[in-house]
Amino acid sequence: MNIFDNYLEVIYNLIKEEKNKGKLLLPNNLNSITVEIPPEKYNCDLSTNVAMVLSKINNKSPLEIAEQLKGLLSKIPDISEVIIAKPGFINIKLNNYYWSTFVKDILSNPKKYGANFKEEKINYLIEFVSANPTGPLHVGHCRGAILGDVISNLLTFNNHKVTKEYYVNDYGNQILFFTKSIYLRIREILFKEAFPLDNTELYPGDYLKEISNNIIKNNPNLKFDNFDNISEVLTEISVSESLKIIKNNLNKLGVKHDNFISEKFLVSNKEVDKVVEKLKAKNLLYYGTISAPERKQSSDYKIREQILFKSTQFGDDKDRALQKFDNSWTYFASDSAYHNNKLERGFDQLINILGSDHTGYVKRITSLVEALSNNDKKKLICKVSQLVKLIKEGKPFKMSKRKGDYITVEDLVSEVGKDATRFIMLNRSSDVELDFDFEKVKDKSKDNPIYYVQYCYARISSVFRKLNRNFSDEVNIDRNLNFDDHEIKVLRKISEWPKCIEISCKKLEPHRITTYLYELASDFHFYWNLGKNDESKRFIVNNSIALEKLIFLNIVSIVVKSGMNILGVDTPEEM
Repeated sequence: MNIFDNYLEVIYNLIKEEKNKGKLLLPNNLNSITVEIPPEKYNCDLSTNVAMVLSKINNKSPLEIAEQLKGLLSKIPDISEVIIAKPGFINIKLNNYYWSTFVKDILSNPKKYGANFKEEKINYLIEFVSANPTGPLHVGHCRGAILGDVISNLLTFNNHKVTKEYYVNDYGNQILFFTKSIYLRIREILFKEAFPLDNTELYPGDYLKEISNNIIKNNPNLKFDNFDNISEVLTEISVSESLKIIKNNLNKLGVKHDNFISEKFLVSNKEVDKVVEKLKAKNLLYYGTISAPERKQSSDYKIREQILFKSTQFGDDKDRALQKFDNSWTYFASDSAYHNNKLERGFDQLINILGSDHTGYVKRITSLVEALSNNDKKKLICKVSQLVKLIKEGKPFKMSKRKGDYITVEDLVSEVGKDATRFIMLNRSSDVELDFDFEKVKDKSKDNPIYYVQYCYARISSVFRKLNRNFSDEVNIDRNLNFDDHEIKVLRKISEWPKCIEISCKKLEPHRITTYLYELASDFHFYWNLGKNDESKRFIVNNSIALEKLIFLNIVSIVVKSGMNILGVDTPEEM
């Protein structure tokens, strides 16, 4: 039940009736008419701009149109008051009968309250994390992993079909260096040969020892006396062991992918050749030269002819190389093959979650997908997950470096837990940097948003526990409910939940969920605290509870539980 959509329909019907009576002129397109959340100072439930939209075509001021519509709106049984605000907004206050019907509707299908059943359902493919399989995930991957997972949950809640995918970059030089590092660690373990820590191409982290010991244990017949002889099989084994660590890291975050797609498989399966032929057929490839990257601007950089993709035709700042002068494929070629593979699998919408270090990659990959999908500019959406700064005692904080020169996901989750990690990582928009303050995350106060929301649910649970009731117990509502002004204020916030879901889905911005839940929890805690000095506001009086208060608690618990489920965060019943 979306009261904003419902009352937009009411307003459409009302002004069309006025048109049929010859009392109003309407524009051909009514899409600019909205019903929104009114400013708090008006103490109303809905606000519409309809009078301002109709002003020009009717040659009247917005306030005149508003007065005309006020009289009509006031006759609607659910409306108790209509307030006009300059320059012509119409603010609407709903009566108790409406709120009684509202909560009954939620209770009729509590698990899906907030979902949009009207919009077209889409088949999404969301690619996220996709870190090189050369070691554990670090905090930089953590935010993107949670962002991708929660966007997936959000779209699934809104009845879309979602596939979560991890692209395994198991092809190229970085994998060769990784395998060489494993080989040398194994030699260190077996033959006491010192690992060359001064070699900057190798991976020095201690986690390689764990991988190496596992390889030695599980492959007793493998000989480690010549790297070239075993490099191919050792690469396969090493990547597999590293992926086990990555999947374990993701599991600790509560993240599970549906697919893991191998770059090496795409290359060996001639998927790169396939996309090259497709681009050739579209006359989008040519032999040419590009200037040296800024980081390689030097006299020894040689400009040579390469196979280039005409990405500038799609808004990129320069054309992009698919094949190098030595005929080997670029990383972009493999990525092009992967995205062509995505398109061939028939998804309606592709979403990529990228790290902050891939911001410059967005235009070239969206250009490529646009070219492959016949100029569909909206086929691929890229969301960039910005950096996370860890703060402890007011200062930048670096945790154990035993796994390399970075802070791992495992370290972070061990320090603060899965729930706090997920909630706080979503506490700001993904396109801005985030400060992750350890003191605030562990604080049991309003300043810690996850504690405040979980405490809201725990307080409600305590009432049900004292009454020996369960949330699932059926309640017989045999009369209209009469809520007081404080309860209606909280129900008003509850009514905004479908709009929060709708905007979060359209913009792919799950941080709106954490903001909403914190605001709802704040409204609830304010009402709860009124009971300290006013017995009429207490939920349990003489070991019993009024029907209105029981229903009120149930409704709040439904939305908090629903929102936290989308975030992948628990709602403990005791704290």
